[in-house]
Amino acid sequence: MIDQHATPLLTALATAAAREHTAFYAPGHKQGQGVSDALRSLVGPAALQADLPELPELDNLFAPAGPIDQAQRLAAQAFGAEATYFLANGSTCGIEAALLAVSSPDEPVLMPRNAHRSVLAGLVLSGALPIYLSPLHDPRWDLAWGVTAQQIEQALQSYPDIRAVVVVSPSYHGVCADIAAIAHVVHQHAAILIVDEAHGAHLSFHPNLPQGAITAGADIVIQSTHKVLGALTQASMLHVQGQRVNRDRLRQALQLTQSTSPNYLLLASLDAARQQMATAGRVLMEQTLGIAQRIRSRLRPMPNLTVLSPEHLLGVSNDFQLDPTRLVVDVAALDVTGFAADEFLHEQQRVTAELPTLRQLAFILSLGNQPADGDHLMSAFDQLRQQAETLRSVSPAPLPMTAAAQPVVSQPPMTPREAFFSTAVAVPIAQAVGAIAADSLCPYPPGIPLLLSGERITATAIASLQQIHQAGGVITGNPDETWRTVRVIKPE
Repeated sequence: MIDQHATPLLTALATAAAREHTAFYAPGHKQGQGVSDALRSLVGPAALQADLPELPELDNLFAPAGPIDQAQRLAAQAFGAEATYFLANGSTCGIEAALLAVSSPDEPVLMPRNAHRSVLAGLVLSGALPIYLSPLHDPRWDLAWGVTAQQIEQALQSYPDIRAVVVVSPSYHGVCADIAAIAHVVHQHAAILIVDEAHGAHLSFHPNLPQGAITAGADIVIQSTHKVLGALTQASMLHVQGQRVNRDRLRQALQLTQSTSPNYLLLASLDAARQQMATAGRVLMEQTLGIAQRIRSRLRPMPNLTVLSPEHLLGVSNDFQLDPTRLVVDVAALDVTGFAADEFLHEQQRVTAELPTLRQLAFILSLGNQPADGDHLMSAFDQLRQQAETLRSVSPAPLPMTAAAQPVVSQPPMTPREAFFSTAVAVPIAQAVGAIAADSLCPYPPGIPLLLSGERITATAIASLQQIHQAGGVITGNPDETWRTVRVIKPE
Protein backbone atom coordinates (compact mmCIF):
# COMPACT_ATOMS: atom_id res chain seq x y z
CA MET A 1 0.00 0.00 0.00
CA ILE A 2 1.43 3.36 -1.05
CA ASP A 3 1.26 6.24 1.39
CA GLN A 4 -1.49 8.50 0.03
CA HIS A 5 -0.34 11.33 2.31
CA ALA A 6 2.80 11.73 0.18
CA THR A 7 3.03 14.34 -2.58
CA PRO A 8 6.13 13.31 -4.55
CA LEU A 9 5.73 15.74 -7.45
CA LEU A 10 4.53 18.69 -5.39
CA THR A 11 7.39 18.17 -2.95
CA ALA A 12 9.97 17.86 -5.73
CA LEU A 13 8.72 21.08 -7.33
CA ALA A 14 8.81 22.98 -4.02
CA THR A 15 12.38 21.78 -3.41
CA ALA A 16 13.52 22.75 -6.91
CA ALA A 17 11.87 26.16 -6.64
CA ALA A 18 13.72 26.91 -3.41
CA ARG A 19 17.13 25.77 -4.66
CA GLU A 20 19.57 28.64 -5.18
CA HIS A 21 21.24 28.43 -8.58
CA THR A 22 21.91 30.43 -11.73
CA ALA A 23 19.45 29.54 -14.49
CA PHE A 24 20.40 29.40 -18.16
CA TYR A 25 17.28 27.54 -19.28
CA ALA A 26 13.67 28.33 -20.22
CA PRO A 27 11.32 29.89 -19.25
CA GLY A 28 12.81 33.25 -19.99
CA HIS A 29 11.57 35.02 -16.87
CA LYS A 30 14.04 32.96 -14.73
CA GLN A 31 11.79 32.17 -11.75
CA GLY A 32 10.11 35.56 -11.87
CA GLN A 33 13.16 37.78 -12.17
CA GLY A 34 12.19 38.93 -15.66
CA VAL A 35 8.41 39.24 -15.50
CA SER A 36 6.48 42.47 -15.50
CA ASP A 37 5.47 43.99 -12.19
CA ALA A 38 1.83 43.59 -13.18
CA LEU A 39 2.16 39.82 -13.61
CA ARG A 40 4.16 39.46 -10.39
CA SER A 41 1.48 41.40 -8.55
CA LEU A 42 -1.24 39.12 -9.92
CA VAL A 43 0.24 35.64 -9.41
CA GLY A 44 2.79 36.29 -6.67
CA PRO A 45 6.51 35.50 -6.51
CA ALA A 46 6.07 31.95 -5.19
CA ALA A 47 4.15 30.78 -8.27
CA LEU A 48 6.72 32.38 -10.58
CA GLN A 49 9.58 30.77 -8.68
CA ALA A 50 7.94 27.37 -9.17
CA ASP A 51 7.37 27.87 -12.91
CA LEU A 52 10.13 25.47 -13.89
CA PRO A 53 10.81 23.23 -16.92
CA GLU A 54 11.73 19.54 -17.12
CA LEU A 55 14.72 19.69 -14.78
CA PRO A 56 16.27 16.27 -14.06
CA GLU A 57 14.89 16.23 -10.51
CA LEU A 58 11.36 16.99 -11.78
CA ASP A 59 11.07 14.01 -14.13
CA ASN A 60 9.67 13.99 -17.68
CA LEU A 61 5.95 13.68 -18.45
CA PHE A 62 6.64 11.61 -21.59
CA ALA A 63 9.10 9.22 -19.92
CA PRO A 64 8.29 9.35 -16.20
CA ALA A 65 10.68 7.52 -13.90
CA GLY A 66 10.78 9.78 -10.82
CA PRO A 67 8.27 12.00 -9.00
CA ILE A 68 5.80 12.14 -11.92
CA ASP A 69 5.77 8.35 -12.11
CA GLN A 70 5.27 8.13 -8.35
CA ALA A 71 2.49 10.72 -8.41
CA GLN A 72 0.67 8.96 -11.25
CA ARG A 73 0.87 5.62 -9.43
CA LEU A 74 -0.63 7.23 -6.33
CA ALA A 75 -3.41 8.72 -8.47
CA ALA A 76 -4.19 5.36 -10.06
CA GLN A 77 -4.55 3.80 -6.63
CA ALA A 78 -6.69 6.66 -5.30
CA PHE A 79 -9.07 6.68 -8.27
CA GLY A 80 -9.23 2.89 -8.68
CA ALA A 81 -7.43 2.60 -12.03
CA GLU A 82 -4.62 0.33 -13.17
CA ALA A 83 -2.71 3.28 -14.64
CA THR A 84 -3.18 7.04 -14.61
CA TYR A 85 -1.69 9.69 -16.89
CA PHE A 86 -1.48 13.36 -15.92
CA LEU A 87 -2.83 15.81 -18.50
CA ALA A 88 -1.57 19.39 -18.70
CA ASN A 89 -3.68 20.19 -21.79
CA GLY A 90 -7.03 19.55 -20.14
CA SER A 91 -9.43 16.69 -20.74
CA THR A 92 -9.50 17.73 -24.39
CA CYS A 93 -6.07 16.20 -25.05
CA GLY A 94 -7.05 13.07 -23.13
CA ILE A 95 -10.16 12.51 -25.23
CA GLU A 96 -8.22 13.12 -28.44
CA ALA A 97 -5.49 10.70 -27.33
CA ALA A 98 -8.04 8.06 -26.35
CA LEU A 99 -9.60 8.12 -29.82
CA LEU A 100 -6.18 8.04 -31.48
CA ALA A 101 -5.27 5.05 -29.33
CA VAL A 102 -8.30 2.89 -30.05
CA SER A 103 -9.40 3.80 -33.58
CA SER A 104 -7.99 4.05 -37.09
CA PRO A 105 -9.03 5.85 -40.28
CA ASP A 106 -12.49 4.81 -41.52
CA GLU A 107 -13.13 2.59 -38.50
CA PRO A 108 -16.57 3.23 -36.99
CA VAL A 109 -16.80 4.76 -33.51
CA LEU A 110 -20.12 5.00 -31.69
CA MET A 111 -20.58 8.34 -29.94
CA PRO A 112 -23.50 10.37 -28.57
CA ARG A 113 -24.56 13.56 -30.29
CA ASN A 114 -24.11 15.43 -27.01
CA ALA A 115 -20.38 14.69 -26.94
CA HIS A 116 -17.94 17.54 -26.28
CA ARG A 117 -16.33 19.17 -29.29
CA SER A 118 -13.01 17.55 -28.30
CA VAL A 119 -14.48 14.23 -29.47
CA LEU A 120 -14.97 15.81 -32.90
CA ALA A 121 -11.36 16.98 -32.80
CA GLY A 122 -10.31 13.42 -31.97
CA LEU A 123 -12.22 12.17 -35.00
CA VAL A 124 -10.48 14.72 -37.23
CA LEU A 125 -7.10 13.55 -35.94
CA SER A 126 -7.83 9.82 -36.11
CA GLY A 127 -9.94 9.77 -39.26
CA ALA A 128 -12.42 7.45 -37.57
CA LEU A 129 -15.98 7.25 -38.86
CA PRO A 130 -18.55 8.54 -36.35
CA ILE A 131 -21.80 6.72 -35.82
CA TYR A 132 -23.99 9.17 -33.92
CA LEU A 133 -26.32 8.00 -31.19
CA SER A 134 -29.08 10.39 -30.13
CA PRO A 135 -29.33 10.68 -26.33
CA LEU A 136 -32.72 10.41 -24.66
CA HIS A 137 -34.29 13.85 -24.59
CA ASP A 138 -36.77 15.28 -22.07
CA PRO A 139 -39.02 17.83 -23.81
CA ARG A 140 -40.24 19.27 -20.49
CA TRP A 141 -36.72 20.37 -19.61
CA ASP A 142 -35.42 20.54 -23.18
CA LEU A 143 -32.37 18.62 -21.97
CA ALA A 144 -30.62 15.49 -23.17
CA TRP A 145 -30.21 13.02 -20.31
CA GLY A 146 -27.79 10.63 -22.03
CA VAL A 147 -27.62 7.22 -23.69
CA THR A 148 -28.67 3.85 -22.31
CA ALA A 149 -27.27 0.34 -22.51
CA GLN A 150 -30.28 -0.70 -24.58
CA GLN A 151 -29.60 2.01 -27.16
CA ILE A 152 -25.96 0.99 -27.37
CA GLU A 153 -26.88 -2.68 -27.74
CA GLN A 154 -29.17 -1.85 -30.69
CA ALA A 155 -26.50 0.33 -32.29
CA LEU A 156 -23.83 -2.35 -31.96
CA GLN A 157 -26.15 -4.89 -33.55
CA SER A 158 -26.74 -2.52 -36.47
CA TYR A 159 -23.02 -1.72 -36.82
CA PRO A 160 -21.15 -4.87 -35.76
CA ASP A 161 -17.78 -3.44 -36.91
CA ILE A 162 -17.78 -0.84 -34.12
CA ARG A 163 -14.80 -1.41 -31.83
CA ALA A 164 -14.95 1.75 -29.71
CA VAL A 165 -17.80 3.48 -27.89
CA VAL A 166 -17.72 6.96 -26.36
CA VAL A 167 -20.12 7.91 -23.55
CA VAL A 168 -20.53 11.21 -21.70
CA SER A 169 -21.29 10.78 -17.99
CA PRO A 170 -22.05 12.86 -16.01
CA SER A 171 -23.59 15.32 -18.42
CA TYR A 172 -23.05 19.03 -17.93
CA HIS A 173 -26.29 19.01 -15.94
CA GLY A 174 -25.19 16.20 -13.61
CA VAL A 175 -27.07 13.32 -15.24
CA CYS A 176 -25.12 10.06 -14.89
CA ALA A 177 -25.61 7.07 -17.19
CA ASP A 178 -25.60 3.45 -16.05
CA ILE A 179 -21.96 2.86 -16.97
CA ALA A 180 -21.87 -0.64 -15.47
CA ALA A 181 -24.68 -1.79 -17.76
CA ILE A 182 -23.15 0.01 -20.74
CA ALA A 183 -19.70 -1.51 -20.08
CA HIS A 184 -21.24 -4.99 -19.97
CA VAL A 185 -22.89 -4.48 -23.37
CA VAL A 186 -19.83 -2.90 -24.96
CA HIS A 187 -17.51 -5.65 -23.76
CA GLN A 188 -19.90 -8.36 -24.93
CA HIS A 189 -19.37 -6.94 -28.42
CA ALA A 190 -15.57 -6.92 -27.98
CA ALA A 191 -15.47 -3.14 -28.07
CA ILE A 192 -13.64 -0.57 -25.93
CA LEU A 193 -15.55 1.86 -23.72
CA ILE A 194 -14.26 5.44 -23.36
CA VAL A 195 -16.08 7.60 -20.82
CA ASP A 196 -15.83 11.37 -20.87
CA GLU A 197 -16.16 11.83 -17.11
CA ALA A 198 -14.89 15.41 -17.16
CA HIS A 199 -17.48 16.44 -14.59
CA GLY A 200 -17.20 13.34 -12.40
CA ALA A 201 -13.75 13.27 -10.81
CA HIS A 202 -15.41 13.38 -7.36
CA LEU A 203 -17.76 10.41 -7.80
CA SER A 204 -15.42 7.82 -6.29
CA PHE A 205 -15.15 9.56 -2.94
CA HIS A 206 -18.60 9.22 -1.37
CA PRO A 207 -21.15 6.36 -1.35
CA ASN A 208 -24.08 8.75 -1.84
CA LEU A 209 -22.78 9.76 -5.26
CA PRO A 210 -23.40 7.80 -8.48
CA GLN A 211 -20.84 5.14 -9.24
CA GLY A 212 -17.69 6.34 -11.00
CA ALA A 213 -16.88 5.06 -14.48
CA ILE A 214 -13.66 3.26 -13.58
CA THR A 215 -15.39 1.31 -10.81
CA ALA A 216 -18.25 0.58 -13.21
CA GLY A 217 -15.88 -1.09 -15.70
CA ALA A 218 -14.97 1.49 -18.36
CA ASP A 219 -11.66 0.95 -20.18
CA ILE A 220 -10.56 4.59 -20.48
CA VAL A 221 -11.89 7.42 -18.32
CA ILE A 222 -10.97 11.07 -18.73
CA GLN A 223 -11.59 13.44 -15.80
CA SER A 224 -11.21 17.20 -15.51
CA THR A 225 -9.69 17.21 -12.04
CA HIS A 226 -9.87 21.00 -12.06
CA LYS A 227 -13.64 21.18 -12.63
CA VAL A 228 -14.87 19.73 -9.33
CA LEU A 229 -11.73 18.97 -7.32
CA GLY A 230 -8.79 21.11 -6.22
CA ALA A 231 -6.46 21.07 -9.24
CA LEU A 232 -5.60 24.16 -11.24
CA THR A 233 -7.54 25.00 -14.39
CA GLN A 234 -6.48 22.81 -17.34
CA ALA A 235 -5.15 20.01 -15.10
CA SER A 236 -6.83 16.67 -15.83
CA MET A 237 -6.24 12.92 -15.64
CA LEU A 238 -6.72 9.93 -17.91
CA HIS A 239 -7.33 6.58 -16.21
CA VAL A 240 -7.09 3.19 -17.90
CA GLN A 241 -7.70 -0.40 -16.89
CA GLY A 242 -7.91 -3.86 -18.42
CA GLN A 243 -6.21 -5.46 -21.42
CA ARG A 244 -8.36 -4.04 -24.22
CA VAL A 245 -6.38 -0.81 -24.60
CA ASN A 246 -2.92 -0.90 -26.14
CA ARG A 247 -0.97 1.09 -23.52
CA ASP A 248 1.99 1.75 -25.82
CA ARG A 249 -0.27 3.29 -28.44
CA LEU A 250 -2.05 5.31 -25.77
CA ARG A 251 1.28 6.72 -24.58
CA GLN A 252 2.19 7.58 -28.17
CA ALA A 253 -1.14 9.34 -28.62
CA LEU A 254 -0.65 11.35 -25.44
CA GLN A 255 2.70 12.53 -26.75
CA LEU A 256 0.93 13.78 -29.89
CA THR A 257 -1.72 15.74 -27.99
CA GLN A 258 0.24 17.00 -24.96
CA SER A 259 2.63 19.93 -24.85
CA THR A 260 6.33 19.08 -24.76
CA SER A 261 6.64 21.90 -22.20
CA PRO A 262 3.98 21.01 -19.62
CA ASN A 263 3.40 23.48 -16.82
CA TYR A 264 4.69 21.88 -13.63
CA LEU A 265 2.35 23.95 -11.48
CA LEU A 266 -0.53 22.21 -13.25
CA LEU A 267 1.04 18.78 -12.83
CA ALA A 268 1.84 19.40 -9.16
CA SER A 269 -1.74 20.55 -8.58
CA LEU A 270 -2.90 17.11 -9.73
CA ASP A 271 -0.63 15.51 -7.17
CA ALA A 272 -2.03 17.81 -4.47
CA ALA A 273 -5.65 17.24 -5.49
CA ARG A 274 -5.17 13.48 -5.38
CA GLN A 275 -3.57 13.64 -1.93
CA GLN A 276 -6.41 15.82 -0.65
CA MET A 277 -9.13 13.50 -1.90
CA ALA A 278 -7.35 10.27 -0.94
CA THR A 279 -6.89 11.39 2.64
CA ALA A 280 -9.97 13.57 3.24
CA GLY A 281 -12.22 13.08 0.22
CA ARG A 282 -15.17 11.52 2.03
CA VAL A 283 -15.28 14.28 4.64
CA LEU A 284 -15.00 16.98 1.99
CA MET A 285 -17.75 15.46 -0.15
CA GLU A 286 -19.96 15.00 2.93
CA GLN A 287 -19.70 18.73 3.51
CA THR A 288 -20.40 19.50 -0.14
CA LEU A 289 -23.43 17.20 -0.20
CA GLY A 290 -24.75 18.87 2.94
CA ILE A 291 -24.48 22.32 1.36
CA ALA A 292 -26.16 21.04 -1.81
CA GLN A 293 -29.03 19.50 0.15
CA ARG A 294 -29.66 22.70 2.11
CA ILE A 295 -29.71 24.77 -1.09
CA ARG A 296 -32.13 22.37 -2.77
CA SER A 297 -34.49 22.29 0.19
CA ARG A 298 -34.64 26.10 0.25
CA LEU A 299 -34.98 26.54 -3.52
CA ARG A 300 -37.78 24.04 -4.11
CA PRO A 301 -40.53 26.08 -2.41
CA MET A 302 -39.65 29.28 -4.33
CA PRO A 303 -42.45 30.13 -6.79
CA ASN A 304 -41.68 30.00 -10.52
CA LEU A 305 -38.40 28.14 -10.01
CA THR A 306 -37.98 24.41 -10.65
CA VAL A 307 -34.97 22.46 -9.40
CA LEU A 308 -33.90 19.40 -11.40
CA SER A 309 -34.42 16.41 -9.09
CA PRO A 310 -34.09 12.62 -9.39
CA GLU A 311 -37.82 12.18 -9.96
CA HIS A 312 -37.59 14.26 -13.14
CA LEU A 313 -35.28 11.67 -14.69
CA LEU A 314 -37.79 8.88 -14.18
CA GLY A 315 -40.13 10.41 -16.72
CA VAL A 316 -37.70 9.43 -19.48
CA SER A 317 -35.88 6.33 -18.23
CA ASN A 318 -34.82 4.42 -15.13
CA ASP A 319 -31.25 4.26 -16.46
CA PHE A 320 -30.05 7.57 -15.07
CA GLN A 321 -28.98 9.01 -11.72
CA LEU A 322 -28.49 12.62 -10.72
CA ASP A 323 -25.30 13.94 -9.21
CA PRO A 324 -26.64 15.94 -6.23
CA THR A 325 -23.66 18.33 -6.33
CA ARG A 326 -24.87 19.72 -9.69
CA LEU A 327 -27.70 22.22 -9.25
CA VAL A 328 -29.92 22.95 -12.27
CA VAL A 329 -32.67 25.57 -11.91
CA ASP A 330 -35.31 26.20 -14.57
CA VAL A 331 -36.31 29.89 -14.70
CA ALA A 332 -38.70 29.73 -17.67
CA ALA A 333 -41.75 30.27 -15.45
CA LEU A 334 -40.38 33.75 -14.69
CA ASP A 335 -40.74 34.49 -18.44
CA VAL A 336 -37.04 35.31 -18.75
CA THR A 337 -34.28 33.46 -20.52
CA GLY A 338 -31.55 31.69 -18.67
CA PHE A 339 -29.11 34.07 -20.37
CA ALA A 340 -30.90 37.14 -18.97
CA ALA A 341 -31.10 35.57 -15.51
CA ASP A 342 -27.41 34.71 -15.65
CA GLU A 343 -26.46 38.27 -16.59
CA PHE A 344 -28.59 39.67 -13.75
CA LEU A 345 -27.13 37.31 -11.15
CA HIS A 346 -23.56 37.88 -12.33
CA GLU A 347 -23.60 41.65 -12.73
CA GLN A 348 -26.04 42.74 -10.03
CA GLN A 349 -25.98 39.97 -7.42
CA ARG A 350 -22.34 38.82 -7.66
CA VAL A 351 -23.43 35.22 -8.13
CA THR A 352 -22.03 33.44 -11.18
CA ALA A 353 -23.44 30.23 -12.60
CA GLU A 354 -21.44 27.65 -14.50
CA LEU A 355 -23.79 27.39 -17.47
CA PRO A 356 -26.80 29.38 -18.73
CA THR A 357 -29.13 27.96 -21.37
CA LEU A 358 -32.37 29.27 -22.82
CA ARG A 359 -34.36 27.90 -19.89
CA GLN A 360 -31.96 26.93 -17.11
CA LEU A 361 -28.98 27.86 -15.02
CA ALA A 362 -26.53 25.17 -13.88
CA PHE A 363 -24.35 25.61 -10.79
CA ILE A 364 -21.35 23.49 -9.75
CA LEU A 365 -21.22 22.80 -6.02
CA SER A 366 -17.80 21.54 -5.00
CA LEU A 367 -15.42 21.22 -2.08
CA GLY A 368 -14.57 24.91 -2.50
CA ASN A 369 -18.08 26.10 -1.62
CA GLN A 370 -19.01 27.20 1.88
CA PRO A 371 -22.42 27.30 3.65
CA ALA A 372 -22.50 31.09 3.24
CA ASP A 373 -22.48 30.60 -0.54
CA GLY A 374 -25.90 28.99 -0.26
CA ASP A 375 -27.26 32.00 1.62
CA HIS A 376 -25.92 34.30 -1.07
CA LEU A 377 -27.49 32.17 -3.81
CA MET A 378 -30.89 32.18 -2.08
CA SER A 379 -30.80 35.95 -1.73
CA ALA A 380 -29.81 36.34 -5.38
CA PHE A 381 -32.67 34.14 -6.59
CA ASP A 382 -35.11 36.06 -4.42
CA GLN A 383 -33.94 39.28 -6.10
CA LEU A 384 -34.22 37.63 -9.50
CA ARG A 385 -37.85 36.77 -8.85
CA GLN A 386 -38.59 40.33 -7.72
CA GLN A 387 -36.83 41.86 -10.74
CA ALA A 388 -38.16 39.42 -13.34
CA GLU A 389 -40.67 41.89 -14.78
CA THR A 390 -37.91 44.42 -15.44
CA LEU A 391 -35.79 41.76 -17.12
CA ARG A 392 -38.69 40.79 -19.39
CA SER A 393 -38.76 44.30 -20.82
CA VAL A 394 -35.19 43.98 -22.13
CA SER A 395 -34.95 40.26 -22.88
CA PRO A 396 -37.53 38.08 -24.65
CA ALA A 397 -39.07 35.19 -22.78
CA PRO A 398 -37.68 31.77 -23.69
CA LEU A 399 -39.61 30.26 -26.55
CA PRO A 400 -40.18 26.53 -26.51
CA MET A 401 -37.22 24.82 -28.11
CA THR A 402 -37.91 22.32 -30.86
CA ALA A 403 -35.45 19.49 -30.58
CA ALA A 404 -33.88 18.68 -33.94
CA ALA A 405 -35.50 15.50 -35.21
CA GLN A 406 -32.62 13.03 -35.30
CA PRO A 407 -32.70 9.29 -35.93
CA VAL A 408 -31.61 7.20 -32.97
CA VAL A 409 -28.52 6.05 -34.87
CA SER A 410 -27.11 7.94 -37.84
CA GLN A 411 -24.04 8.04 -40.07
CA PRO A 412 -23.08 11.44 -41.53
CA PRO A 413 -22.39 11.86 -45.25
CA MET A 414 -18.84 13.01 -44.41
CA THR A 415 -16.49 12.26 -41.55
CA PRO A 416 -15.28 15.26 -39.54
CA ARG A 417 -11.82 14.67 -41.01
CA GLU A 418 -13.15 14.73 -44.58
CA ALA A 419 -15.07 17.91 -43.82
CA PHE A 420 -11.99 19.50 -42.26
CA PHE A 421 -9.90 18.95 -45.39
CA SER A 422 -12.66 19.84 -47.89
CA THR A 423 -13.15 23.23 -49.50
CA ALA A 424 -15.69 25.32 -47.59
CA VAL A 425 -17.70 28.34 -48.71
CA ALA A 426 -19.85 30.79 -46.77
CA VAL A 427 -23.53 30.91 -47.79
CA PRO A 428 -26.54 32.82 -46.41
CA ILE A 429 -28.11 30.90 -43.56
CA ALA A 430 -31.39 30.48 -45.44
CA GLN A 431 -29.52 28.71 -48.24
CA ALA A 432 -27.55 26.39 -45.94
CA VAL A 433 -30.33 23.90 -45.23
CA GLY A 434 -29.55 20.61 -46.94
CA ALA A 435 -25.86 21.37 -47.40
CA ILE A 436 -23.05 19.65 -45.48
CA ALA A 437 -21.72 21.62 -42.50
CA ALA A 438 -18.08 22.62 -42.65
CA ASP A 439 -17.94 23.64 -38.98
CA SER A 440 -19.23 22.28 -35.72
CA LEU A 441 -21.43 25.00 -34.26
CA CYS A 442 -21.95 24.81 -30.54
CA PRO A 443 -23.07 26.92 -27.59
CA TYR A 444 -20.14 27.39 -25.21
CA PRO A 445 -20.28 26.40 -22.49
CA PRO A 446 -20.93 23.51 -22.56
CA GLY A 447 -19.07 23.03 -25.84
CA ILE A 448 -21.57 20.46 -27.14
CA PRO A 449 -22.27 21.02 -30.86
CA LEU A 450 -25.82 21.45 -32.10
CA LEU A 451 -24.51 21.04 -35.63
CA LEU A 452 -21.62 18.69 -36.37
CA SER A 453 -19.10 19.13 -39.17
CA GLY A 454 -19.73 16.62 -41.93
CA GLU A 455 -23.45 16.23 -41.31
CA ARG A 456 -26.32 17.64 -43.34
CA ILE A 457 -27.76 20.93 -42.08
CA THR A 458 -31.42 20.91 -41.08
CA ALA A 459 -33.80 23.84 -40.74
CA THR A 460 -34.43 22.88 -37.13
CA ALA A 461 -30.72 23.02 -36.26
CA ILE A 462 -30.37 26.48 -37.84
CA ALA A 463 -33.49 27.72 -36.01
CA SER A 464 -32.16 26.46 -32.67
CA LEU A 465 -28.76 28.12 -33.19
CA GLN A 466 -30.35 31.41 -34.24
CA GLN A 467 -32.65 31.36 -31.23
CA ILE A 468 -29.74 30.90 -28.85
CA HIS A 469 -27.74 33.62 -30.61
CA GLN A 470 -30.61 36.10 -30.53
CA ALA A 471 -31.25 35.37 -26.84
CA GLY A 472 -27.68 36.30 -25.94
CA GLY A 473 -25.99 32.91 -25.91
CA VAL A 474 -22.42 32.45 -27.13
CA ILE A 475 -21.98 30.05 -30.04
CA THR A 476 -18.54 29.07 -31.26
CA GLY A 477 -17.47 27.70 -34.63
CA ASN A 478 -19.00 30.25 -37.01
CA PRO A 479 -16.48 32.74 -38.46
CA ASP A 480 -19.37 35.12 -39.25
CA GLU A 481 -20.16 36.87 -35.97
CA THR A 482 -23.25 38.48 -37.51
CA TRP A 483 -24.76 35.02 -38.15
CA ARG A 484 -25.87 36.02 -41.63
CA THR A 485 -23.84 33.18 -43.14
CA VAL A 486 -22.50 29.74 -42.26
CA ARG A 487 -19.79 27.70 -43.94
CA VAL A 488 -20.74 24.62 -45.93
CA ILE A 489 -18.78 22.10 -47.95
CA LYS A 490 -18.45 23.26 -51.55
CA PRO A 491 -20.15 20.76 -53.88
CA GLU A 492 -17.78 19.09 -56.32
